[in-house]
Amino acid sequence: MRNIIEVAGLTKRFGEITAVDHIDFEVRKGEIFGFLGPNGAGKTTTIRILTGIIKPDSGEAIILGYDILRNPLKAKQFIGVVPETANAYIDLTAWQNLMLTAELYGIPKRERHARAERLLKDLGLYQRRNSLVRGFSKGMKQKLILCMALISNPQILFLDEPTTGLDVESARFLRSYVRQLSKQGTTVFLSTHNMEEANKLCDRIAIINHGKIAAIDTPENLKMKSKGLKSIEISFNKPVDVEAIRKVTDASRVEKLGDKIKLHTNKIDETICVLVNYARENNLKIVSLNTLTPSLEDVFIELIKKKHVGAD
Repeated sequence: MRNIIEVAGLTKRFGEITAVDHIDFEVRKGEIFGFLGPNGAGKTTTIRILTGIIKPDSGEAIILGYDILRNPLKAKQFIGVVPETANAYIDLTAWQNLMLTAELYGIPKRERHARAERLLKDLGLYQRRNSLVRGFSKGMKQKLILCMALISNPQILFLDEPTTGLDVESARFLRSYVRQLSKQGTTVFLSTHNMEEANKLCDRIAIINHGKIAAIDTPENLKMKSKGLKSIEISFNKPVDVEAIRKVTDASRVEKLGDKIKLHTNKIDETICVLVNYARENNLKIVSLNTLTPSLEDVFIELIKKKHVGAD
């Protein structure tokens, strides 16, 4: 089976608001699939449908051949979920949380012990296995939630903002672990606001806005399609009036970033010539000049600014 998730015409309304508006996409086996969008775009609603928490009004979502609406128990057997907010029982130990989760999945006692031990060691929690979760840091709780999501050996792992609020070291560790899981064959469905995280982790990305899919492609292909977002970053040896730079160029946007000026333009060569002439005429020296391709964040902002039919 090439596609592990298949979504067609998926729609969900809450009163007069259409949160998810006839969306279609598929997730391939073993890939890290990013699902991005601004707040209120429909990300969380889509994930809640795919994980069987809520039912769609129309359309279908197929998980490993099982319709999540008609066969939710079958579909959920293949799913592990790491929600944005840690949901471990804080008055239980890490070990007790894992044993409870494993029991809910019907994993035999001997097997659940072996899996729990391996996961806790992998994520650096084994020495704290008998400690109450109440005393865990946010990073430790996130690692425990990941252990709980993986105890059933799921084929699909849903991650909702997995590194939000984590320190740099913990966030880096979790990203590395997610890459490792993907290499081992686990399909990862990642929802995040962290553009750099999505850019580094994801094989493909879907951007949702106003309940509709605005784009689906690899991070690099998305950037290449946004030709109008090329930019020049320049700094001079003296302070320069941004308005003066704006007047002599045809850049669509000019902004000051620290001691640098960033110009967004389609005409890279012409704009560089104008800037060089401007420096010469005003007795300025160019300290640095770089041409920049669009970042994933630039592409994201461009797409969500477009008008889409659907709910606000």
